[in-house]
Amino acid sequence: MSFNEIWDLLVGTMQTTGLPALFTAIGWKYVFMWAVGCFFLYMAIVKDFEPLLLLPIGFGIFLVNFPNTPLFGFQEGHPQLLQFFYKYGIIWEVIPCLIFLGLGAMTDFEPLISNPKMLLIGAGAQLGVFVTFTGTILAGFTIKEAASVGIIGGADGPTTIYLTAKLAPHLLSANALAAYSYMSMVPIIQAPIMRAMTSKKERLIRMKVVRKCSRTELVLFPLICGGIIALLVPAVMPLMGMLMFGNLMRISGVVKRLTDTAANPLMDIVTIFLGLSVGASMQAHVFLTYKPIMVFALGLVDFVVCTAGGILTVKVINLVAKEKLNPLIGNSGVSALPMSPRLSQIIGQQYDKKNYLLMHAMAACLAGSIGSPAAAGMLLSMFE
Repeated sequence: MSFNEIWDLLVGTMQTTGLPALFTAIGWKYVFMWAVGCFFLYMAIVKDFEPLLLLPIGFGIFLVNFPNTPLFGFQEGHPQLLQFFYKYGIIWEVIPCLIFLGLGAMTDFEPLISNPKMLLIGAGAQLGVFVTFTGTILAGFTIKEAASVGIIGGADGPTTIYLTAKLAPHLLSANALAAYSYMSMVPIIQAPIMRAMTSKKERLIRMKVVRKCSRTELVLFPLICGGIIALLVPAVMPLMGMLMFGNLMRISGVVKRLTDTAANPLMDIVTIFLGLSVGASMQAHVFLTYKPIMVFALGLVDFVVCTAGGILTVKVINLVAKEKLNPLIGNSGVSALPMSPRLSQIIGQQYDKKNYLLMHAMAACLAGSIGSPAAAGMLLSMFE
């Protein structure tokens, strides 16, 4: 081979690497996204914030932002590895529904069934969804984009993904990451709001022990709740149907193997695919634009207003109720399970070590896990 041929071979080989792209005008974007990915890995590994989600998301961000990697795109018309997970798992809405199946198989609705007025807290905590929806439109987003951003405050990642995939798929990575990020930072965001919005007297309120429900009540709940939602908000039944089916498997006690599979191995598998897919969709040229960056600011406002909405709802209930509720459980109206109920318990016991709010807060959080998809269903029915 001549010198020129060897030189052309070396140059051609170099061009197949990612190195030349790092020295172009967008090279800094790749480096910046590596830092973003490493930040989420740090939050997961060092700070232990939602590691089951933030670790695969962070690594997906890091991995996909190396130039020329055949991970997130199409080759000869076929999706590459992470594009395959994203297209058939996220865009086709399979993974969010499977996650709701697993959540149903893990969830005990008894605290909510025994105290159904907690549904009002779950509904009140959706205040931020509609406040942020309005604010997002004013920020220059379309109506569909605003609807997808508004649902972030419900702190329900699968619902956020489901709604965004239908209304604004180009914002899916930003919306999903914002939802899971704020879920992981519940103690940082919610605790100051809870203290600011409650008096010492309110924080000392003790609530009655949750009553035990009969097996008949527990079995009928997924049927009745699922039926009501199917009639009123049919658009969200792919999520809620799976949630109620998973819960029925758990409560019936006759399909223990299926319940264990849905709650453990299946849940773990889809969580891995969800995290990698969402992270991989955050490519530098897509993410580093005006709207995805604005999503994080709007999502924070959304989460704050939803938290405040839950606390305000408890205060309104206390105006007319004989048995007072502790407003500290209002933060759990968002469906950040189990972080928000745990925070309600921790702050409550800082003022009264014998005050046990966990099960009451769990009821509010379970109400939020119904309220958030219901709100998403309303938005879908209006704007899809």
